Amino acid sequence: MMTSQQARSLGWAAVLAICFAAVIVLSFKVHAVKSEVLLAERQLIALERETLLLETEFQTRASQRQLAEWNTVEFGYQAPRAGQFLEGERQLASLGEVRQPGAPSPIRLASADAADTAAAAEAPMRSPVSGAKVTLASAAADKDAGSVFADAFGDFLIEASPIRPARAETPARGAKVAAAQGAGE
Repeated sequence: MMTSQQARSLGWAAVLAICFAAVIVLSFKVHAVKSEVLLAERQLIALERETLLLETEFQTRASQRQLAEWNTVEFGYQAPRAGQFLEGERQLASLGEVRQPGAPSPIRLASADAADTAAAAEAPMRSPVSGAKVTLASAAADKDAGSVFADAFGDFLIEASPIRPARAETPARGAKVAAAQGAGE
């Protein structure tokens, strides 16, 4: 048989288990409501963005109507008609004026002849800044691309490094130099 002390402790254990189960169920419900609230907030944000987009579209279309009214009433603008377009380049050229003496020459498109292209392929490339002959990395057949890159990158790192070579001085000479600098001030 159970004593009253054992029955009391068993009762408390049962109450504690029921409370623990209630806390777990409530926490699941709280998380479910929280996720529903987050989903509703996301939908509200999406609807606000859509409303803003529609308002912007409405304002744009309203301003287009206003611009069309101003064009017809205030400025007298009209949409272009088919007769206003040119047939081709010759008709456009016929509308041009005769060049005046001393006027700058017109801009022309560049063209290359086959003979000029062959001569340019044989001529060495030159730097536009220094005028020195430029050799491409692919033209250097004696080295592979990795070693060319490694050499160039190493030179770059040496130039960009904040660490400079140290000047080695003996302690006595360093003291004399410091004393000379202090006396010069």
